Amino acid sequence: MAIFIVLEDPPSSFRVMDLLMKSINRRSFAIQSSMAAGSLLIPPNLFGQSGKDKHPICAFVKFLQEMSFEELAATIKRLGFDGIEGTVRPGGHVPPERVEEDLPKLMQALRTHDVEMTIMASGINRADDPLSEKTLRLASKLGVKRYRMSYYKYDLKKSVIDQIANFKSMAKELAALNRELGMQAIYQNHAGDRYLGGTIWDLRELLKGIPRDQMAVGFDMRHAKAEGGMSWPVYWNVIQPHVGAVYVKDFRWEEGKLVNVPLGDGWVNDRFFTPERLNGFEGPISLHVEYLQRAGLKPNTDALEKDLVTLRQWIKRS
Repeated sequence: MAIFIVLEDPPSSFRVMDLLMKSINRRSFAIQSSMAAGSLLIPPNLFGQSGKDKHPICAFVKFLQEMSFEELAATIKRLGFDGIEGTVRPGGHVPPERVEEDLPKLMQALRTHDVEMTIMASGINRADDPLSEKTLRLASKLGVKRYRMSYYKYDLKKSVIDQIANFKSMAKELAALNRELGMQAIYQNHAGDRYLGGTIWDLRELLKGIPRDQMAVGFDMRHAKAEGGMSWPVYWNVIQPHVGAVYVKDFRWEEGKLVNVPLGDGWVNDRFFTPERLNGFEGPISLHVEYLQRAGLKPNTDALEKDLVTLRQWIKRS
């Protein structure tokens, strides 16, 4: 806004400066007052509630795939998530063979409801597969920044050490493609003797020398505790420099069997969510509901809503 001062009698230069400063001060006061008044109208828990800037919270929507893209986006927005971990993989909401037709439609539905594809759950773990490359190139053009990789699995009849070396070669090639596309692959640790990354140490070896913005770890508390028990803080300490996302779900042991349960009902608790750990990485938090499986849309939707409340409480207390 331009400021005009009409001078009937030419005053001294000091008088001109005084008038100018008073005008600017009045304008500055009006702007600051309006901003302060506006902030009073905003609920105090709105800022920082979702941690959207540094730690957006997304919902893994594996068990909501019966919904249309529009229904899914509207539901996720209503529940209060920042985005989804959408399934673009065999058996997913968007099968790879339909990626050119369906992925743009899914992304448009998400944008309409101000929901992001925080992580794209894929079946990709190598760069030399034509369909995988096509999927990543299209996803990148549509604005997807992260995708979860498919696992590297061991053949225990062969040398694990030799297999890690082979997997590392594959990972480097995939990381190079990610660098070209401006994408980040997320490798989730999974408990069990077949999975590279179950014990974390092998995953550290896999990622050594690969920049985190090209390939990172999705640190899964449930799998870390199932595999490491009370030693899970060691796992975090070892892999933290490579972490690009955190996965949250819960379990407990019943008669020697691992059973998935609602968040807070099992071994996973708020102990992980300390300021030191949350400030130690920048990336999303993905909430998984695995304990209902295919019980239906409403039970799984209700479970996501309930577990999100628990998760936010844990983060708030940190």
